[in-house]
Amino acid sequence: MHAVPLINHPCTLCSRPTSMWCSRCQSAWYCSPEHIHSDWPRHRKECIPTQSPASAYNVNMIATPPPAEPQYVTVNAILFSPEDERPKIITVDCRPSPKASQGMCPIPMLDAYFEGTPLSSLVLTEGLNGEPLRFPLHLWYAPQQLQKGSPVNRSIFHITSGAAEKAWCGPVVVLKFNGSRRQGYSDAGSNDLPALSAYFLSYK
Repeated sequence: MHAVPLINHPCTLCSRPTSMWCSRCQSAWYCSPEHIHSDWPRHRKECIPTQSPASAYNVNMIATPPPAEPQYVTVNAILFSPEDERPKIITVDCRPSPKASQGMCPIPMLDAYFEGTPLSSLVLTEGLNGEPLRFPLHLWYAPQQLQKGSPVNRSIFHITSGAAEKAWCGPVVVLKFNGSRRQGYSDAGSNDLPALSAYFLSYK
């Protein structure tokens, strides 16, 4: 039995003769993996997976590039821990929002600091003397831990010198928006502490 000869088709990108195709749809031909990667943004719109068995021809298969993995963003945040005397800078991974194309802010991964407790958040838009913050602060906390009987947050107690009208209980993680539109985060730091101290002093 004679082997079936290779079939030469023009590469979709450069028209060079090729015997390799997109193994997902088996209808677009490429001369190299680099060319299918280059053409993928266009080809993916028309690439319909085939359910038919592989062709009887002796064809070299090229796998299509998989969809890009979501890109996590890492930013500095401020952790107010009940066990620590002072707040500290931590790094927080933020996963893309399902509605990122609509300008929604990434979602911070904070389970390690709250042990699975349901979270709530508030946005601080004013600093000392009521001046608007150019970069609003996003405070995350666990409402259940604000209840009476939970450990007092020692780091918040420290930065307010114990002068707050009401003690804050449970941990707090503070992220910093990268602008007033609140579509992303930038690094928070020690220069954000005065605005936070003013907020905790007025907390009731």
